[in-house]
Amino acid sequence: MNVLITGGAGFIGSHVAEALLARGDTVTILDDFNDYYPPEFKRRNVEQVRAAGPAQLVEGDICDVEAVEKAFRPAAPDAVIHLAARAGVRPSLQDPLLYERVNVHGTMVLLEACRRHGVRKFVFASSSSVYGAEKRVPFREEVAELRPISPYAATKIAGEKICYTYSHLWGLEVTCLRLFTVYGPRQRPDLAIRKFIERILRDEPIPVFGGGSSGRDYTFVADTVAGVLGALEYSGAGWDVFNLGNSHPVRLSELIETIEKCLGKRARIERLPEQPGDVPLTWADISKAQSLLGYRPGTRLEDGIRMTAEWCAERLRRAGEL
Repeated sequence: MNVLITGGAGFIGSHVAEALLARGDTVTILDDFNDYYPPEFKRRNVEQVRAAGPAQLVEGDICDVEAVEKAFRPAAPDAVIHLAARAGVRPSLQDPLLYERVNVHGTMVLLEACRRHGVRKFVFASSSSVYGAEKRVPFREEVAELRPISPYAATKIAGEKICYTYSHLWGLEVTCLRLFTVYGPRQRPDLAIRKFIERILRDEPIPVFGGGSSGRDYTFVADTVAGVLGALEYSGAGWDVFNLGNSHPVRLSELIETIEKCLGKRARIERLPEQPGDVPLTWADISKAQSLLGYRPGTRLEDGIRMTAEWCAERLRRAGEL
């Protein structure tokens, strides 16, 4: 299968690219290497992907029609896995128009390219943030009224609905995946688990917003990748949506204790007020993904944290920070 991965130089995208190459697919990565975090991190990811196989790289913005055409023409994709996005709840409060441009307009540019080139399969990375401060747990895909509490979450709902429109009008097979707090080696530096591990290793305080009682459904990247591949093979309804989580929410205080145990070091905690846009709990009902995608997350939190910590420590040693 020829697969085009947007955001394929990023955290999840690079792992997906490796998994596709390992099973013999042809992979093209489209990534703009923006400065949301240091672009050299992504370039190292691409080096690791290319160690797994001959992935093609096109540097370009998904909002740029010509750049997208430059990727689509030689790739002749059978499927598109759309992972590129402006990510993060808190930054979206600071620049909501950027998030709308990339996450909504960029998605439409890609869907239009799929329509022009006759691509039949589109996998869209949505987010657990679409559920907002949902009180009914675990979160189920059939929740009728989604109430996003950040611009980021709103753009992901918009992406899902636009995907539905293209599926309805032009027969594109679309699978939307609501991802729940993915972590593991290569995680973005702004995300809690990597940030906490690296700061503890450097004897720096870690920021904790609120009282530490918030809960997240942490999902190891290898489990998420398996779900993405399952979605790629899924050929059910023309449009569908699935949760990809671990279905075992963990309190922030418990997460910090697990990291401390894996590192053998105590954290110095900087207490900060709760942040606008943050939800108190995420908890995925994964029964639908289990039934239809064969999704079976199996990585225990302690094992995933240990693998992430080993990667972080090695990265800091190479950078001369340890």
